[in-house]
Amino acid sequence: MFLNINNIDFSYHSSKVLNEVTFKAESKEFIGIMGPNGSGKTTLLKCISNVLNPQVGTILLDGRDIHKLSRKEVAKNIGVVPQSSNIDFTFTVSELVLMGRNPHTERFQNETELDFKIAENAMKLTRTQHLSNRTFEELSGGERQRVIIARALAQEPKILLLDEATVHLDISSKFEILNLIKGISKEKNIVVIAVFHDLNLAAQYSNKLILLDKGKIVSIGSPDEVLTPENIQKTYHIDAIVKRHPLTNTPYVTPYIFDKQNENKKSQSIHIICGGGSGSDIMSLLLDKGFKVTTGVLNVLDSDYETAKNLKIQVIAEIPFSQITEDSHKENIRLIKKSDYVVLTDFQIGPGNLKNLEAAENALELKLQVVIINSTPVSKKDFIGGELEEHFNQLLKNKAIFVKNTEEALNYLLKVTK
Repeated sequence: MFLNINNIDFSYHSSKVLNEVTFKAESKEFIGIMGPNGSGKTTLLKCISNVLNPQVGTILLDGRDIHKLSRKEVAKNIGVVPQSSNIDFTFTVSELVLMGRNPHTERFQNETELDFKIAENAMKLTRTQHLSNRTFEELSGGERQRVIIARALAQEPKILLLDEATVHLDISSKFEILNLIKGISKEKNIVVIAVFHDLNLAAQYSNKLILLDKGKIVSIGSPDEVLTPENIQKTYHIDAIVKRHPLTNTPYVTPYIFDKQNENKKSQSIHIICGGGSGSDIMSLLLDKGFKVTTGVLNVLDSDYETAKNLKIQVIAEIPFSQITEDSHKENIRLIKKSDYVVLTDFQIGPGNLKNLEAAENALELKLQVVIINSTPVSKKDFIGGELEEHFNQLLKNKAIFVKNTEEALNYLLKVTK
């Protein structure tokens, strides 16, 4: 199966949104579409799915102009998974998935035994069989997305379009959905074209990337070819460190903003307890604002460790996949004692890194202000047998400051350090 996008332009009134976009896709390819807001990503998907018709150029599916096909014929070939889906009526999961067979049935014709079999297989592939009798409104965000993917697969598409389909999901659900789609793409010979907001997820799952800016393709190729500091600066207007992820061997992007002209350096020191990539952004932001920054215990495979080393921030290194040692914990406390504020970022807590949580508790005992970024539900990051809620309640009782995200943490620290 070949999809050819040939030199397409699209404009809303006088505003050109796509400009001479050309690329090819074939079976089993996973293509990531990236770019800043307003770069034309969603419009491109709408043109491919025949929702919009380009003013210039053609989109060919196995040599056929997609915009000369009926909507029913397009739906037989292309499935779409949006960011989120609102279902106005109370349908069960099995009923919703079976709706994916509509393009293959004639008007007023009932579903056949084959239709039911295909819908059931789509639920098997997406691991939603056990949800078949539940209503859509009863499901979690991750479960809903799996059901919508099952409905799209029931169409038996040759192309699957994903418009930031994991953007509202928690970290574990993002990986679950993308692993699922990657596997289905290979097994069913499906082309996947996915819009990504997260550059690192795009690099990990895509074998080809397309970087858009102002409707034009800035770069197209492998993740290594597209995700360069130069391309990121040109498109997003930010500096970035691009390294190889030690486990996936894919490019890993850490954006940073560092104002070398900032002469108003702050005297306060902030110690960041982080992990799993949760601290990279705030490290860069605090340095940019002139703070002195140190970090807690991180294993040498952690992306936060890479960021700290690249930004020349003092970090306590621990060997990969091991529990935090007593010596590392003591060093962590030593750095905390030299700090004015402590930030605990939003990361999963398990037996291996429990001492990092204890370090935050020790900081409060030392009468230091502790800021806790808590954007993920506690249950989603609790790997210590349900005890994290109790720890957080105690931190709150001891007057830790809880904020929803990195931006709130930064604003708070800027306010109290004026």
